[in-house]
Amino acid sequence: MTTNDITPVILCGGSGTRLWPVSRKSFPKQFIDLIGQGSLFQQSGKRLSGNGFAEPIIVTNSDFRFIATQQLHDAGITPNSVLIEPEARNTAPALLAAALVAAQKDPAQLMLAAPSDHYITQADVFRDNVCRGVAAAKAGQIVTFGITPDKPETGYGYLELGTDTVHGAMPLRRFVEKPVLAEAQRMLDAGGYLWNAGIFMYAAQTMIDAFAAHAPEMLAHVRAAVDAAEPDLGFLRLDPDAWAKCEDISVDFAIMEKVSNLSVIAHDGDWSDMGGWNAVHMHADKDANGVALQGAAHAVECKDTLLRSESGAVQLVGLGLENIVAVAMPDAVLVADRSRTSTLGDVVKQMRAAAVPQADNFPKDHRPWGFFETLILSDSFQVKRIVVNPGAALSLQSHEHRSEHWIVVVGTAKVTVGPDRDNLDVKMVNQNESVYIPLHAIHRMENPGDTPMELIEVQTGSYLGEDDIVRYEDVYSRGQGAKG
Repeated sequence: MTTNDITPVILCGGSGTRLWPVSRKSFPKQFIDLIGQGSLFQQSGKRLSGNGFAEPIIVTNSDFRFIATQQLHDAGITPNSVLIEPEARNTAPALLAAALVAAQKDPAQLMLAAPSDHYITQADVFRDNVCRGVAAAKAGQIVTFGITPDKPETGYGYLELGTDTVHGAMPLRRFVEKPVLAEAQRMLDAGGYLWNAGIFMYAAQTMIDAFAAHAPEMLAHVRAAVDAAEPDLGFLRLDPDAWAKCEDISVDFAIMEKVSNLSVIAHDGDWSDMGGWNAVHMHADKDANGVALQGAAHAVECKDTLLRSESGAVQLVGLGLENIVAVAMPDAVLVADRSRTSTLGDVVKQMRAAAVPQADNFPKDHRPWGFFETLILSDSFQVKRIVVNPGAALSLQSHEHRSEHWIVVVGTAKVTVGPDRDNLDVKMVNQNESVYIPLHAIHRMENPGDTPMELIEVQTGSYLGEDDIVRYEDVYSRGQGAKG
């Protein structure tokens, strides 16, 4: 490969309920540091960067756009484009949209489409295998990367390999749906089968041509969504009306199972889709008894167990446990037999049906400018911890039902406050200083520094809901171009 040969396409719009309570709809597993090496999304970005790779195209949804750009920024990665899906439509429309955007500059541009939640420790082995597929992709093949199986896994689809290597890749004979255990064992014993990792490499025009042949209606709708897309603060928002007409379907079903130009490269290095807590236990650091400790956790006479605490204020202690996963969050605790964690998605569905807020939402609420979390909530007052990113600002606003008291505990806040827009005072509030925001006062907080600013906000009033807000203007965050 030569520099900038391949444009990665990283999909990061999904959720992973089998890693609840750490992974939830509002902040799913791809953005979480599961094993102490940065989030899976950041690891994917780093693995697909450097010599041989162009800046990535990110496909995500509106809720995750600022999380994704902030994590890329923290990892030192600048995206080529960030495409915003108006609503989830699975992988087929997402990959086609990225191909259409890339083809506007170069129809021959090679693209490598990858999920953002895979864990690959041997990045050099993976990159070498990508190199092996370049010739086939340049020759008009769609190259998929399969994982050499080491056990009869029933949770993955399989790729059955053909013979007669072409351009350094094997032809694909057929896709095999997730098998029962006996069939998985038969395929493992027979050889010639790989796990389907859902990673593909192709020229942009090759993918477009595949949709033209096998899903022309989707091509028309996605092309319309791209043509009518609106730039927004560094993002590209795909047109919602055209996008809504797209079928909700994976690229496997829409295209890959129909095309005749599909080749396979085997990746025989370490790989996991981090589909559940057993995968985290497998890849985490463990002691001689198979015990993995993450965060404020302590084990006594435990075996083959994972203990994880997400809060330093919550000390998790396991005593005499075997084959257990115990995960403590500030608002939820999971204790499960490791053999049962694959059904955790069904448990989340039950909680969702019962309107349990912890099924999908965290106490921590991520915003374009940073995040806040509720520490105390009562009928007449609320205490929040607020963290504002470097250079970021909240909108100019006022409240009808509450006053606020801000105490800066880390950094310096630039505070704008006044009775109306013609009488606004701007002041710097340093660490250990505070400012009072009266009821109805127009106000804004900004972080002028180069490190995160943190403050404690005490709200008092007759109504404390997030919808008690009048916005007068929005602002932009330095660096990531985020709206406040």
